[in-house]
Amino acid sequence: MEKAKNYDLIVVGAGPAGMTAGMYGVRSGLETLVFEKGICGGLSNEAPEIENYPGFKKVRGMELAEKMKEQASEYVEIRELEKVEKMKWSVKNLEVSTEKGSYLTRAAVISTGTRHRRLGVKGEDEFLGRGISYCATCDGFFFRDKPVLVVGGGDSAVREALYLKNIGCEVTLVHRRGKLRAEPYLQKNLEHAGVRILWNSVVREIRGDKKVRSVVRFDKDREIEDELLVEGVFISIGEEPVNDLAAQMGIGMDRNGYIITDKNQRTSLERVYAAGDITGGVRQIVVACAEGAIAATSAYNDLLELV
Repeated sequence: MEKAKNYDLIVVGAGPAGMTAGMYGVRSGLETLVFEKGICGGLSNEAPEIENYPGFKKVRGMELAEKMKEQASEYVEIRELEKVEKMKWSVKNLEVSTEKGSYLTRAAVISTGTRHRRLGVKGEDEFLGRGISYCATCDGFFFRDKPVLVVGGGDSAVREALYLKNIGCEVTLVHRRGKLRAEPYLQKNLEHAGVRILWNSVVREIRGDKKVRSVVRFDKDREIEDELLVEGVFISIGEEPVNDLAAQMGIGMDRNGYIITDKNQRTSLERVYAAGDITGGVRQIVVACAEGAIAATSAYNDLLELV
């Protein structure tokens, strides 16, 4: 285990919010370190195309994340594949424990983001990685010219369906309501692409042998079940906050598990801030970056008052 080293600011999570917070921390003169349990970018890596980030007419999520990492790394050390397992106050410093060591910091930014919400149906766990995916960009290539099902009705689900259709999959979208929640222009693109939509329907079971072969769909209008032959199921029904650390520390959260912050990204714990999707609200990359910058700036201002 690495011995504890003192920092001014530790950032947990290296999505757009975390990388921005790390960069702003160092630029403010704070000794800063960023931890990421996986790779930089978080769920933004999975976005097939991003068309609403200023400066880019169209950019793949992974490409944008890589550009952010390249810039942030010029300022701050980012430790990928090092998960923070525990955080607790020790005297005047916050002790941050990872699987590789222990670190002390005067302030922390939590930017742990969200994870994919699961369907919770029979077969979902059994066929994960064998026909079930939560990322069309990651796995869509393996299903070219094959029938696939996309479950969901928001922006992400429609983008996934369009991406899969574009690379040659036979796409059907299943939505539990009679109207999509996606932005109007995405709905128009879906219509123009000719993607089949099964309205007022829910997936009740995923079946197969060594891999996915079909799903059981319940038609709420007709109140009947039928079996749809598919080889891939892409689940896109939203995200849930990765709030383990916040819960562990007793940080205030709303009823959906998102960390509550003030306009300066301060949480209910002194010198602990939160930024990005973990705070809920408008979960967009541009918002996450702004919150990361605000959180690091607030940390700098608060630490300045302690001197």
